[in-house]
Amino acid sequence: MDQIIRLWHNSGLYQMEPGQAVMIAIGMLLLYLAINKNFEPLLLVPIGFGGVLANIPGAGLAEHGGILHLFYTVGIESGAFPLIIFMGVGAMTDFGPLLSNPRTLFLGAAAQFGIFVTLMGAVALSAFGVFDFSLADAAAIGIIGGADGPTSIYVASKLAPDLLGAIAVASYSYMALVPLIQPPIMRALTTESERKIKMVQQRHVSHREKIVFPLLLLLLVAFLLPDAAPLLGMFCFGNLMKECAVVDRLRNTTHNSLINTVTIFLGLAVGSKLSADKFLDLTTLGILLLGMIAFSIGTASGVIMAKVMNKISTNKINPLIGSAGVSAVPMAARVSNKLGLETDPHNFLLMHAMGPNVAGVIGSAIAAGIMINYIAG
Repeated sequence: MDQIIRLWHNSGLYQMEPGQAVMIAIGMLLLYLAINKNFEPLLLVPIGFGGVLANIPGAGLAEHGGILHLFYTVGIESGAFPLIIFMGVGAMTDFGPLLSNPRTLFLGAAAQFGIFVTLMGAVALSAFGVFDFSLADAAAIGIIGGADGPTSIYVASKLAPDLLGAIAVASYSYMALVPLIQPPIMRALTTESERKIKMVQQRHVSHREKIVFPLLLLLLVAFLLPDAAPLLGMFCFGNLMKECAVVDRLRNTTHNSLINTVTIFLGLAVGSKLSADKFLDLTTLGILLLGMIAFSIGTASGVIMAKVMNKISTNKINPLIGSAGVSAVPMAARVSNKLGLETDPHNFLLMHAMGPNVAGVIGSAIAAGIMINYIAG
């Protein structure tokens, strides 16, 4: 009988706390959205499963010495995973749409507005005693508005390592939920006639242009803003491997097996921070709220910038592609294309939306460099 009692006391059911049950349910919800609704399964499956593992009572997977804690320490605290992800994204990126329509740079720049508005909002809330965020904390939280998980993690590791877990969860959650969050904002800010705008055919971009551009971009930004060099350097290196066409084996490894492997470990590591003791507190919930505000403002700013540009230009831009100025590549561009097709089945916006989408990646890396340079320094 004593053995049975001891076995029951050591079981997960006996040790289960209400918060752990809630977080396991949230992990299952993320898995449902990934599997049944196809909401970015490459992100949500490992994050959701990691969240379930982190909340199994008595297992200690997310605690010091646990396997999920090891993934987090090695890959996220060190900043290695974000830089490797950026290299892989670069190897999959085509600068052609951006180079063929350079005006879309303004859309990518406008979408970063949410970062700085949220920074000021977090500082204001701290001044009023709602939260206790330092300027560095506020900057790290604001970067979530770029919808760029690797950039958010990298900035948090430099400016606010104590908030890294919550920021990682928020940024990757909003990246994965782009198809759910963006469409209502886009519909609210555009008319049906604006959503039906058809954009002109893009010009052909030469192979030489595509090789030279990442090199010029890196040199220009790195010399002016060295703190942006790690992120932008890995991004441009990955893209150069793609465009130079002489290192196909390296490029294939980078954008296939390497980025996929890192995504698995990064997703599980992010999911490990969904443990009840770390997630269910006021600071983390505040970061999630501020991150949502930042992302929403970034989406709205890109759409509004496109509408403003249409007022002063005869070559109209479909405002839907402005929302792709956040750097969730290529998710945001797909959402722009999907909404365009809903309004007009013959209005294909995907390649046009890739211009501001790539510009958003560049913009978020530059914003990260500015934050690190002026706040950490």
